[in-house]
Amino acid sequence: MERPANPRLLGIDFGGTKMAIGVGDADGRLLVSERLPTNAEQGAQQALTRALDRARELAEQTGGTLVAAGIASPGVVHDEGIELAPNVPGWEQLRLADAVRAHLNLAHVRVTNDLKAAAHAELRLGALRDADPGLVVGLGTGVAAAVTVNGEVLPGRHGAAGEIAYGLTDHSWPPRLEPMLEATFSGRALDELAQRLGVDGRAAGLCAAAQQPGEVREQLRRRVDELARHLVTCCLVLDPQRIVLVGSVAGNDLVRALLTERLTHTLPYPPEIVLSDFAQDAALLGSLAMAVEAQPAVV
Repeated sequence: MERPANPRLLGIDFGGTKMAIGVGDADGRLLVSERLPTNAEQGAQQALTRALDRARELAEQTGGTLVAAGIASPGVVHDEGIELAPNVPGWEQLRLADAVRAHLNLAHVRVTNDLKAAAHAELRLGALRDADPGLVVGLGTGVAAAVTVNGEVLPGRHGAAGEIAYGLTDHSWPPRLEPMLEATFSGRALDELAQRLGVDGRAAGLCAAAQQPGEVREQLRRRVDELARHLVTCCLVLDPQRIVLVGSVAGNDLVRALLTERLTHTLPYPPEIVLSDFAQDAALLGSLAMAVEAQPAVV
């Protein structure tokens, strides 16, 4: 098909608290981006509509025409719906790819899980370009992982590879189907711990207070230990060359130091552990990279 004079690619990273929108050129170079609050308590449809309306406006501001989109979403993302994404009411009922196509009159749309999008960015642009296998671990509002093998992101049979939030943290059997590890170690869990301990500043304040010996540091250490146990198992199965940490909690020096120390001294073949170069933008950049691959061929 004939390409518009100024083709533009869209990337969106939908999250429980924010939505990152980016418009790039045909090569995936980011031209403009913006963050909007999700306002999750108001439901899924308003979040989706606001993001897509703003995406159209941003594309128009660049003087171009959207030709393809890559979309990252929490949960296990399928064409017919989304599973395991309870944080925005109604999100699991969305047919996300169809909604984007209809709203933007856009034929070429790819959707995936947000951590898998981040792994896509690390493979194409970041720390996994020269590492195989790789493991991307997201430590943000929640906790999740993505596996990369032979330069591709491993989806798993149901698209749920890397859903470590559902790792078991107690010995009850049969367990309940709930994200136990996420309830123990995640940005949300650390926010709740900070409140319980009377520490200001939520997760960031808790990590800062844990720099000094005492109860706060001990509580954080116990939770990092639980995360480390699950990542040790992941590493024993995968034997990754490199682990890339992404997300706001991953940016904390103490958390990274504790986690690195535990993995290094436990595993027979410890992987290299690095912080993503993309700060909070890995999933957005991965979405744009998917849009590059989704755009129509030029005839």
